[in-house]
Amino acid sequence: MLSVENWAEVRRLHRAEGMPIKTIARVMGISRNTVRAALRSDGPPKYQRGVRGSVVDEVEPRIRELLRAWPTMPATVIAERVGWDRSIRVLSDRVAELRPVYLPPDPAGRTTYLAGEIAQCDLWFPPITLPVGFGQTRGPTQLPVLTMVTGYSRWASGLLVPTRGAEDLFAGSWQLLSELAAVPRVLVWDGEGAIGRWRAGKPELTEACHGFRGTRHEALVCKPRDPEAKGLVERFHDYLERSFLPGRSFTGPGDFNDQLRQWLQLVNTRPRRASGCAPTDRITADLAAMLALPPVAPVTGWRFTTRLARDHYVRLDSNDYSVHPAVIGRRVDVHADLARVRVFCEGNVVADHERIWAKHQTLSLEEHVAAAKALRTLRVGLLRPAPVHEVQTRALSDYDTALGLAEPAVDGGVA
Repeated sequence: MLSVENWAEVRRLHRAEGMPIKTIARVMGISRNTVRAALRSDGPPKYQRGVRGSVVDEVEPRIRELLRAWPTMPATVIAERVGWDRSIRVLSDRVAELRPVYLPPDPAGRTTYLAGEIAQCDLWFPPITLPVGFGQTRGPTQLPVLTMVTGYSRWASGLLVPTRGAEDLFAGSWQLLSELAAVPRVLVWDGEGAIGRWRAGKPELTEACHGFRGTRHEALVCKPRDPEAKGLVERFHDYLERSFLPGRSFTGPGDFNDQLRQWLQLVNTRPRRASGCAPTDRITADLAAMLALPPVAPVTGWRFTTRLARDHYVRLDSNDYSVHPAVIGRRVDVHADLARVRVFCEGNVVADHERIWAKHQTLSLEEHVAAAKALRTLRVGLLRPAPVHEVQTRALSDYDTALGLAEPAVDGGVA
């Protein structure tokens, strides 16, 4: 057999040097027929082992008959029917080869998303430790990052929220939808406690989730143990851990959200393998097919009413915030979102604080402390008793003399 090196040399001499076949055969020391075969071949020569039969060939007709009648018959049962007494591996390989011929085609399904149709939401807990002020830090389980990926354009967004409670979760959702400037028709969620769960074979949404659905969208809760149902956002979480976190440090929640926002602006310009383009190329069509934002924003965040106690503080998420003491004893409305804590009394703002992420802290505004001190001074002055004037105290003998009860005095002696 002609080697690959000689085959290449024969073709070079004939095509590049213009050497005739007879001369090539004499120079190379091979026959002229070998030279002609090398020149006619389409590729270099290679060794091919001759085709040999298999022990399964004898029973293949019987296997085909059984598969024609029962296409799903297991290989072990086929081995019994044909009287197979050799290795089951050889027979099962041949059965796996023949079975698709007798089974109907089974094309795999391909998930596609229509523009404006769906967005997948979830919580990601970054494996980091983040300082939150007052010498405190939070670990991974206390750092819920709300993420959302649209189905058609693969537009990704995210936001670190203080807690995974319904108040903060829906406040964060509304912020992401407001930044998107549209509402997907369906939001897909995992079985998050603030969203809902599967019960008795059907999804059951929470009261807070029903209230937030007023933004015109439908909420869909995935079945338990079904991560494939929201594979877009799950892959996004993996991408966050591989691409966003490495090499970064954060000074606090605000710095984390700023860096995440800047990174997402870059990520949404990168092409996706599944769609063949970047989210920025599809987001316009995606937004055009989504629902418009409602004219009135839904009520999100913390909302409760309480009577202001004498210490003029209200408690929110384990922290105490001062309120102007002028409204002590009156009903006040506490409104808090992801950034601010505000207190109203009859529509007037009586407290406005930045919301903190640390726990068990007391925040006091100087004007509230000064007003409380002035009110205490005023109250003490009003309740102080009036001064008591001194009255002369007379001797008892004076009253005896006035009433004529005193004995007359005797000269030289004692009366």
